[in-house]
Amino acid sequence: MQPDQKNPAPAPSAAPLGSPLASPVASIVTPCFNMGRFLEETIQSVLDQDYPNIEYVVVDGGSTDGTLEILKRYEGRLKYISEADKGQTDAVNKGFGLTSGSLFTFLNADDTLRPGAIRAVVRAFADNPGAAVIYGNAWHVAEDGAHISRYPVERYDPANLARRCFICQPAAFVRREVFAEIGMLDVEQHYALDYDLWIRIAHRYPKPDCMKKIDVDLATSRLHASSKTVGQMAPAMRATMEMLRRHYGYVPFNWLYGYWHHRLSGQDLAAQKPRASVGSACVSIAAGARDNWRHPARYLRDILDTARQGLAK
Repeated sequence: MQPDQKNPAPAPSAAPLGSPLASPVASIVTPCFNMGRFLEETIQSVLDQDYPNIEYVVVDGGSTDGTLEILKRYEGRLKYISEADKGQTDAVNKGFGLTSGSLFTFLNADDTLRPGAIRAVVRAFADNPGAAVIYGNAWHVAEDGAHISRYPVERYDPANLARRCFICQPAAFVRREVFAEIGMLDVEQHYALDYDLWIRIAHRYPKPDCMKKIDVDLATSRLHASSKTVGQMAPAMRATMEMLRRHYGYVPFNWLYGYWHHRLSGQDLAAQKPRASVGSACVSIAAGARDNWRHPARYLRDILDTARQGLAK
């Protein structure tokens, strides 16, 4: 995907991968649209960090729910713009163009950073100069902020990345030049935008240390009815499968089963594993045979491996 021509990324200002970063500026962009009920908590989680070199930009898509009144209260402590955009990915890319820090992340207006998160990330980048991405642990939280479950974060493995998204987006930071070089977020992606980002980075930086997990709680990811993950689960899963097909030419059985099981049973899979169901399995196997007909042996192994892993858990 080519960079957004209307909002081109600035020339990379960070040191090349492998160069030391003494006290880098960490840039954070929050895309926002009518999320005023969560926004202030998100803002405070950034401004209360104990790391001094933070650049914070909120890109609002023209909210009508009091968001601007909240942002005005923080004038002088953050930058913000409010104007119509093409959605979340466009807002993030636009915000990236307004920043200059050598480390970058985007934090949605319903997510939060944990105390000390940025300092831990900066230290990890200094300790791992070859890393393109540093990511850590995270929690799923409810609308009121109560913890639901841990996000299923795993240590980096490119083979596993082709099967599942084990990086929690608000708990991940990217080097600026990496984000710019791969063309920022794909503005055509409205659901699997973070998963797509990790895959593109993994393809561009194939070394095993390109993405480094640290064992620190860095963020929370909020689940609520207005979030895409919960409120638009079926189209989000369809978009993810299409994205995986585009990148790998294959749709893993775990995604096929999750999608069809959700369609057939209505189970909320945002923070739960799908339950075992013979009916869902039959429909998923048939659908996958159509999608993965070029890879019959691989698909059969995938079904068997998924069944074993499910039985073992």
